[in-house]
This record gives sequence, structure tokens and C-alpha cells, in this order.
Amino acid sequence: MPITKLLRYWQTYKNIKRIRHIVNVFLRHGFGQFIEQVNLQRFFPLSIKLKILRRWEKLEKHTIPERLRMAFSELGPSFIKLAQILSSRPDLITTEYADEFKKLQDKVPPFAPEKAIQIIESELNISLNDVFLDFEETPIAAASIAQVHYAVLKTGEKVIIKVQRPDISEIIDNDVTILNAIARLMIKYIPESRLFDPEGIVNEFSKTVKKELDFFAEAKNAQRFKRNFAEDTDICIPTIYSHLSSEKVIVMERFEGVRIDDLPGIDALGIDRLELARKGVAAYFKMIFEDGFFHADPHPGNIFVMQDSKIGLMDFGIVGRLTPDMMENIAGAFLALYNRKFDDLIDIYIDMGLVAGDVDLDEFKRALKRDLVDIVEPLYDLTISEVNFPEYLELFTHLVIKHGLRVPSELMLINKTIMVLDNIGRQLDPGFNAITYAAPYAAKLIKKRLSPESIFEKAKDNLSDVWRLLFDTPKQINRLLRKSLRDEVSININPVGMDKLIRDIDRSSNRLAFSIIVAAIIVGSSMLIQSNMDIGGRIFGLPTIGAIGFLVAFLLGIRLLISIIKSGRL
Repeated sequence: MPITKLLRYWQTYKNIKRIRHIVNVFLRHGFGQFIEQVNLQRFFPLSIKLKILRRWEKLEKHTIPERLRMAFSELGPSFIKLAQILSSRPDLITTEYADEFKKLQDKVPPFAPEKAIQIIESELNISLNDVFLDFEETPIAAASIAQVHYAVLKTGEKVIIKVQRPDISEIIDNDVTILNAIARLMIKYIPESRLFDPEGIVNEFSKTVKKELDFFAEAKNAQRFKRNFAEDTDICIPTIYSHLSSEKVIVMERFEGVRIDDLPGIDALGIDRLELARKGVAAYFKMIFEDGFFHADPHPGNIFVMQDSKIGLMDFGIVGRLTPDMMENIAGAFLALYNRKFDDLIDIYIDMGLVAGDVDLDEFKRALKRDLVDIVEPLYDLTISEVNFPEYLELFTHLVIKHGLRVPSELMLINKTIMVLDNIGRQLDPGFNAITYAAPYAAKLIKKRLSPESIFEKAKDNLSDVWRLLFDTPKQINRLLRKSLRDEVSININPVGMDKLIRDIDRSSNRLAFSIIVAAIIVGSSMLIQSNMDIGGRIFGLPTIGAIGFLVAFLLGIRLLISIIKSGRL
């Protein structure tokens, strides 16, 4: 047996209790058919199935997305974090599910301050009283990954200490292992789930949450932002105390101010709200269009307004990175939209790898262009301030789902970031529109893309690719011919839907065989009762063996009936 299979069996055995809990929660929220489809029914007894059937009327009051959100909430930190990540990917899970997952709040009870102190002292190899003049035991915030405490250094600086939850890394690793197993089962037993790319979703979740767990990486992110905004007098990035930080603990400068959504607090400071919104949005567009490195978690709890009207950013665990090519494509897309060149825009989508390789490109272009015209053309009759940017992002998301475009996570992070910023800006001033302030940065990016230096560099790269192609092509042809002569060239044919058909036939035949066995037991028991044989005595006046046969047939029949009802195919 391959070592990978042995490791999977070991992981399954090690996590058996957690798997049972996950299966039980999904069952209680009405996902019994899904559990059976992915072959996890062996993890729950018949008694639970009967309870689920009795609760079905209560479950029907909620939609499937609502029930899934409730299940994720009950399953704890890993699943809450997964739902939050999925809420920014409506292209993968549809808008209905994304909107429901947005309701999940990453709020969990804090862990004991004694444990927090123990982790800080162990991680930093210090005694708390030797380094800190004051430490507030009651955390000011607690989330699924970590909690935050106020403190004051011996040197007088006010700081915040972010401490990871005990064993959170191991908990998430175990849940990721289980989620990966469920994703593989979904692909194996529910082929149509490939459209949602379950393994890709779990991998994206795993990468994102592991980045959040690495406080060294978060510290480096904060330091990079501080360098990028070194000359900006409106934006403040906290100082990281590197000598007091580790993989599980991070100590950083504390900002004195109010949250950006605290409108009475901002008014009390006498700060112009519209100017504040302009500063914040300008900072984010600088990150996206100039730096290619942006703060991707701009919820109001991470943005503070200080007395001098400066804006302080916090929490750098989730960031977005844009390659020069992606930034150029963003510029090209903006230029194509501006000039109404929808064919060019579609070509950019194809160059970015947003289009699946097995589609009919001509038909795809015609259909997408038709929808783009319907959505975008009305924009040209509006002034920029009249455009409801979040509404049009929502329309583009529907377009992405309809045409099966594969949107990179970075682009979805940009969409989510701009939508949150636009919402914050409109809270500060109802007439605010975030996209108004994007124009100068996009124009600069376009100008850079069309500069002689950029065109020359692109031409050099293209010539290099052509030169490499000229040299490599004969070698590749020679290699292909050699393989053909040695009969090493093979063609794989994978009939679409054949696996599902085989499974359905297999399941139907199993049920038929099961029904025949039940019928045989009933017939056999009836013959024994008719013969009046007293083997083993009598129960209720009937021969014991016959009565037992009827009971077994009844229980097996109930089991078969439940299975058919749960499958939804009567």
C-alpha cells in the first residue's frame, strides 16, 4: 500500500472524533443527503437519522445557504474563517451563499489571561513584569485566530499585544486535513462539484489562514507598508517591536483614536468626513495601482482616525500582491472599458487565464460581449459620481458566474477591498464615490504601460520568447517522433459523466439486491409460520424463528426506505 494512503488512514483515525462531530452538525442542519453522497454515513448511527427526519419541518424554514452558515458557525474557528474567505468569492460559490456567509462574525469568547501571559512569556523568553509597565488582562478584542491586549512598555510606549489562541495551529491543521478529505470525496462521488473546485477552495483557505497564523509574515507586511508610506503624512502604519515578536506573538505601536465608522467620535474631533474618506481611498488606490501590495482586510475595526486627522491602519495578516503583468492587465482593462473596446477587454480576460481552455472561443466572445454591452453601455451616460460602484461589481460577479470565468483570488480581493472602502466612504459622506478617486492612479498606470520604455521592454521579452521557440521546437518535434516510434504516445479518453452513471447503476443494483433479500426473508419467515414448526419455541403465538425473520425484514425495510427518502429519488 502506498505511504500516502497509509498517512491518510492515520489522519482519518487520528481525527475520527472531530469527523463524527462535523458529520453530526451537518446532519442536524439537514445535509444528510450530502453526507450519504460523499460516503460519510458510516460515521453516524441510525438513531441520528431518525431524529433528523423528525426535525425536517423545522429545518425547512431555513434556506440551504442559511443552514450551511449556521452549521459553519457551530463548527468553530476554522469553518468560520473558511466562510469569511468564501464570502469574498461569489464567483466560486454564487452570490446567494456569499451574502449569507458575510453574516458570520469572527467573534469568539476570549481565552484566559493567564494563558495569554504564559504564551507571551514562553514565546518571547521574558518575564512580563521585566518588560511591561502595565498589562491589561481583559482583551480589547478576541477573534478565532488571536486576541489583543493593551500594554505599556517599561520605556513608556503604549502598545498592543496580539496573542495566538492556544493550539489554534494544530486545530486548523486538523480541520484542513478533514476538509481536504471531504473535497476529494466530493470530486469522487459528486462529479458536478468540480465546477466549484472544492480542492481549490480548501487550498486557498489553507494558504490564507496559514499566512494569518504566521506573525513573522505579518510583521514583515507591516514594515513594508511603513516603507511604502514613509513620505505620506496622512497615513500611519504602526511600528513593530521586532525584538518582542515571534510566530505567535506580535507587539506593535498603539494608535489613539476612533474607528472610522464611529461618526459621532469623528465629529467630536472636528474632522472633515469627506476629506477623511478621500485620504483613505487615495491610500488604498496607491497600494493597488502603484505599489502592487495592498491591505486586503479594510473593515472598520482595522482603520482608525486620530486627533490630527491622520488615518492609522492595523492588522496586516491578509494582504494582496499584484505582479507587474497583472497591474498592466488591470491598466489595459481600464483603458479598454474607457474606450468602449469590448473585444480588447475580452482578449485581456483570455490573456489573464480567466477563460477555461475547453470553450468555443468565438461563441464565448460573442456571448460575453453581448452581456458586457448590456451592463457597461449605460455607464457612459452617467457622470462618475453617479455610478454605484458596488452595484456594478455585483453585476460583473454575476457575469463571471454565468460565463464560468476563473477569477484569480487577487482580483477578488481587490473587488472586496474597493467595495468595503466605498461603503465606508458613503457612511462618512452619502455623496462619496470611491471610483472617482481611482482615475488619477489608473491614468498613471496606463501612461506607464504605454511609455516607450515599457513598450521596448515588452518587445525585448517577446523577441526572447520567439528566439527560444525557434530553438526549442525542433527538439520537441524530435522527442515526440521518438516516443511515437517506441509506442510511448497514448491518448486518454474520459467520457463525461460516466463515473456518476456507474455509481448510480451500482447504487440501484445494491438497493434491488437488498430488496430481494428482504423479500426472501419475508417469504421464508411466512413459510416457517405456516408450517407451525416449534423450533426455538414461540413468541406471541408464532414460531420464534419466523417472528425474528419478520422483525429483521421490517428493520431492513425501514433502513432501505430511509435511504431512498434521503436520496430524494422516490
